[in-house]
Amino acid sequence: MERVSRFFRSTVAGPLVAFLVVATFASLATPRFLQPQNLSNVSLQVATVAVVSIGATLVILTGGIDLSPGSTVALVTCTLAILVKNMGLPLPVGILLVLLLGVACGFVNGFFSTYGRIPSFIVTLATMSIYRGLAFLITKGTPIFSVSPALEPLFYGKLLGIPLPFYYVVILYALGSLFLRNTVQGRAIYAVGGNESAARLTGIAVNRSKLLAFVVAGLTAAIGGVLLTAWLNSGSPNYGAELGLQSIAAAVIGGASLVGGYGSMIATLVGALTVAVVQNGLNLLAVPASWQEITLGIVIVAAVGLDMWKSSIGRAFSKLFRQT
Repeated sequence: MERVSRFFRSTVAGPLVAFLVVATFASLATPRFLQPQNLSNVSLQVATVAVVSIGATLVILTGGIDLSPGSTVALVTCTLAILVKNMGLPLPVGILLVLLLGVACGFVNGFFSTYGRIPSFIVTLATMSIYRGLAFLITKGTPIFSVSPALEPLFYGKLLGIPLPFYYVVILYALGSLFLRNTVQGRAIYAVGGNESAARLTGIAVNRSKLLAFVVAGLTAAIGGVLLTAWLNSGSPNYGAELGLQSIAAAVIGGASLVGGYGSMIATLVGALTVAVVQNGLNLLAVPASWQEITLGIVIVAAVGLDMWKSSIGRAFSKLFRQT
């Protein structure tokens, strides 16, 4: 009982329970969910959301919000397609340039929301429109297909029989967790989100920490854009429309507090898996897109509620343990 009590008080308890509930429901609702081919598809689908969610979590930990990752992804896919297919640049060079583009997009978000003292919600709401507008501008609204045959192995390739996106996600989340737990800047991000005034008084460079979070968010959005381009072998200004909401949903389902200072990378990964399973299950059941959005919203509220109540559940198990 004591172990159960500690589990319900842990950061990952609420997200993990939510994931298990959603996965169980999906497996009961359609027998196709547990088929190996579908589970493989889920693992591929979750990769982009999971990668983008790393940056979203960092921004939320500082007490900010980033609405622009989906538009950054769209801009990255279009830019990579133009650089590689239309301009003939080598694929590695194109990837490097779009990663720098993602960093630049994140820097713009961070600079105006920190040093410019404009609320991050307003800044990223504006850049969400600007970045997607730029994607439409440079492509004239026309998708670019068949970018490069070298792109497909980056997404569909396997190592030791395991799809490469699995390794991307594991490595990036390991780096994210190490950064938050074992570096000065990572602990500063928690401190800034927990109490910005106290963090400033202790000598933490608050604006620099917030700016770093946005820059990393731009980088992870760019990585997500590269993965999406490799997945579809194309670039389009319409790509990534839902990634902004999905990345925030993954972080929130993972227990990250929207006021900042609380959350973890591992819990965010569980949240991303939950989002992917919800969408996959609804697609298998041929649920209309409108109801998919409604269902995702309900899952977010339920997951946050469960995470808020986990302390009470843990205390209840503690009392039961003492009584027995």
